[in-house]
Amino acid sequence: MRKIFKYLGYALLGGLIIIQFFRPTKNIGSDQEDQDISTIYKVPDSVHQLLKSTCYDCHSNTTQYPWYAEIQPVAWWLDDHIQEGKKELNFNLFASYSPRRQYRKLEEIVEEVKEGEMPLDSYTWVHRDAKLTIEQRASITSWAEGVRETMRSMYPADSLQRKK
Repeated sequence: MRKIFKYLGYALLGGLIIIQFFRPTKNIGSDQEDQDISTIYKVPDSVHQLLKSTCYDCHSNTTQYPWYAEIQPVAWWLDDHIQEGKKELNFNLFASYSPRRQYRKLEEIVEEVKEGEMPLDSYTWVHRDAKLTIEQRASITSWAEGVRETMRSMYPADSLQRKK
């Protein structure tokens, strides 16, 4: 029985070593500044800095990877998380969204940040500086609500509402 556990341990160790050679592509593309949210809407420096430090790792084309992103299978988990985040909202591509989608995403930002759903707890456990204070949450939500108000003055109401 001891031999079985010994061989099982060797097999597990060998498997962990082998998977280190299979790595996902890192999310370190260009900022694509021509499509960034800041190109079409005014983003105060304080808010832009908050977005970059708390949101951009998962919701942009440039992720600042921690040291443990070099270890498999953690890197796969991070990559999946980043790809899902970018699919949901990508600040670097925000200008390419339709006005309806921009409006909806800003609404979701307000809701998620206000309710403390974003940034995710799993992110703030490691990135302590990404944990938002009440004032920072208010700053982001106030800005997003202001942009939504601006959009309401720029576009007809029916072009911003969800299709039924």
